[in-house]
Amino acid sequence: MKPQKVKNVKNASMMALSLAALGVVFGDIGTSPLYAIREIFTINNNILELNEANMLGILSLIFWSLILIVSVKYITFIMRANNKGEGGIMALLSLANRNAKSKKKKMLIMFIGMLGACMFYADGMITPAISVLSAIEGIELVTPAFHDFIVPITLIIIFLLFWMQSKGTTTVGIMFGPVMLIWFLILAALGAYNIVQAPYVLNALNPLYAYNFFDTQFSIAFITLGAVVLCVTGAESLYADMGHFGLNPIKITWFSFVFPALTLNYFGQGALILSDANNIKNPFYLMAPEWFTLPLVILATFATIIASQACITGAFSVSRQALQMGFIPRMRIDHTSENQEGQIYLPRINWILMIGVMSVVVIFQNSSALASAYGIAITLNMVIATILAGFVFLEVWKWSWLKTSLIISIFLAIDLIFFSANIIKVPAGGWFPLLVGGLLLLLMTTWKRGRTLLHQKLQNESMEIGSFLKSMRNELRNRVKGTAVFLTPNPEGVPHSLLHNLKHNKVIHKNVILLKINFMDYPHSDSRNLIEVEKLPHNFFKVIINYGFKDVTNLPRDLAKCSKYGVDIEANDTSYFIGKESLIIKSGTNMNLIRKNIFVTLFRSAENITNQFHLPVNRVVELGSQVLF
Repeated sequence: MKPQKVKNVKNASMMALSLAALGVVFGDIGTSPLYAIREIFTINNNILELNEANMLGILSLIFWSLILIVSVKYITFIMRANNKGEGGIMALLSLANRNAKSKKKKMLIMFIGMLGACMFYADGMITPAISVLSAIEGIELVTPAFHDFIVPITLIIIFLLFWMQSKGTTTVGIMFGPVMLIWFLILAALGAYNIVQAPYVLNALNPLYAYNFFDTQFSIAFITLGAVVLCVTGAESLYADMGHFGLNPIKITWFSFVFPALTLNYFGQGALILSDANNIKNPFYLMAPEWFTLPLVILATFATIIASQACITGAFSVSRQALQMGFIPRMRIDHTSENQEGQIYLPRINWILMIGVMSVVVIFQNSSALASAYGIAITLNMVIATILAGFVFLEVWKWSWLKTSLIISIFLAIDLIFFSANIIKVPAGGWFPLLVGGLLLLLMTTWKRGRTLLHQKLQNESMEIGSFLKSMRNELRNRVKGTAVFLTPNPEGVPHSLLHNLKHNKVIHKNVILLKINFMDYPHSDSRNLIEVEKLPHNFFKVIINYGFKDVTNLPRDLAKCSKYGVDIEANDTSYFIGKESLIIKSGTNMNLIRKNIFVTLFRSAENITNQFHLPVNRVVELGSQVLF
């Protein structure tokens, strides 16, 4: 292929990825203009006087927040800290934990990462609620008679959105890019039109206006930061979704299109409000001509649905990673696309998240009340991302202490200022993400700790495999045809399921595989590091399969690759033996009784291992045993 054609193909591919990224990555931050400016001036019962100096100060704060947090922190630094192209809190956690030397440091990084995941879920409950609510609230401008229908319409849209998840997002996803392209073009057009009416608002591009705003009324300016942060909601999505699109398409789309469109719209809203202070009640919709209000409400509704869809998809992705890293119990994972591995559906997460989102709408009733709850989750996630990035810079990238401390200190100072400004909103709604995040953290740490203790107990009680083979030498001469695969967390010991099979069925198969599944700290395994095989006496084999935290865990498919190691596995002649432990709680010092009961409840609710590893149902044998825990 000629160089020019190659270049054209690459450019076309980059444009396609950029358009797709526009639909998936920028939905959240792209719908912030619906409510951000309004909430800034109505925060804490209108403590911020609406005048030209304050408006220019706020616009300057918004502009430079977008530059410092999104452009510099996330795009320039954090997105470079990717785990083989994958981003997101779990990828960053794995990367930060990779070179941790001490057990204490590993536990600290693990805890910080789990807290970040919990706040991600809390944010995931608030984002669809505030986005859809703020869009539907525009109906009031068409006719005030619709006021009482805002919450019911919002609940119906949210229900339909979650109900559609099981169908997959391929068909709807095709429309994401074009719809968001139109959305950002209209944001820019409305903003530019209103800026022309008052072009002096462009003076706010000068950071001195933000400085003067703080210098003249520090306490009020500090409080308003709790609402200014609404303008950068969705910054973490840029990092979380980079595995789907890559760094360059996201970077190009942000700097060439999204950032200019957002800037124009925010400055346009500022110009509109300065021309008439009454426009503060809903400046976004009042930017448009009256005849365009209803079409704008419809377009905004589609844009917020897209933003919500991206949030839900992100929750599915994070949940699968958390599951495979051992942070949450096994649950059913459905693949909704034959062509795209990333399109998954987790029914349990979907319906729990739906109940959470609908509860948020019912509790808070309007987007203004909900804005107080929004900032806590966002800013805490920003702090966590900065801390984990610090570990990566220092221990993975091998930066010096001085360079790491300088960069991280700047980012952390910005994050903590925003976080501190949001802490004061806890009584007004900030309690919600803290409550949700705290409950999830309790469940997640309890599951992680209980799972570790259970595996240690089973390992301590298991017989060493070498001793077993020597002691059972005579019994091992008589075998039945076929292959038996025993899943075990400890291939050095004899699985309980093997002992139970021998005790009750009194048979051992011709080939016996002791199979351990590892989930590694990288997203995908390749042929070089996927499988490890060790041959033992009497046709016993120790097999370890190393999955990345985003891999599809298909055991029959991957075990077939063992043939090159001398282990021939016939699919129709292979049985999978799984231990089914029944936990009986006993008092002990390794975990308090309340957390033990929580763990046992979670353990009983875990999805059957058959689904997680794509095992053929008619080839699976479960052998139960009671375990004192």
